Amino acid sequence: MNIAKLKEAEQKFFETYPGGMENPELVKIIKKHNLKPRMDFCQTSFALNQFSNPLQIVDNMVKAVSRSTMVSLFEKPKFRDFVNSFDVPQTLMLSESLRAMLHGDQRTGFDQMVELLAVQKLAKWTLITVIPAYFNPDYEVFIKPTTVKNILEYMEINDIQYKPAPTYDFYDKYRAYINEMKKYVHKSLRNSNAQFSGFLMMTV
Repeated sequence: MNIAKLKEAEQKFFETYPGGMENPELVKIIKKHNLKPRMDFCQTSFALNQFSNPLQIVDNMVKAVSRSTMVSLFEKPKFRDFVNSFDVPQTLMLSESLRAMLHGDQRTGFDQMVELLAVQKLAKWTLITVIPAYFNPDYEVFIKPTTVKNILEYMEINDIQYKPAPTYDFYDKYRAYINEMKKYVHKSLRNSNAQFSGFLMMTV
């Protein structure tokens, strides 16, 4: 990981956007993504005490994905239609996989969700990681393929390699890198991992 290049990116960012995240151009972008209400929705809807109602959990998962500006318009209806076709065991499995991802054995939950969504070729990085990124924005990461590949290349991170098929090992290691990188930039760039990744996306 090349910290010198990270500092170069930070300098370039502040030169391009005076005032940083308070720059009027960036304020418009931030408002478009409207992260706070989406975070609030996920933190309330997927609190541990909500998982006694799997049907509601799955319904709220569809709502969270549908409302997200980080998930493509192409993926949203496919996810909704697939989940709406679930029988009771599938509904329970999806709810349990999310519970484990957010509140229990994250690796097991991640793998279960990948296995379930892979049935309809919907085991996409964006669909797997969007809710954790909203639920725990200071720690979890949203995996957007193009952005992730550019960050890995720019930061000269060579011990992990992006692949289209989601794996927990990659997620865990990439998350560790993101949370480590945040320590080296101005605090205004790391209000959340989504914001920090946005800063990197615009500069690398």
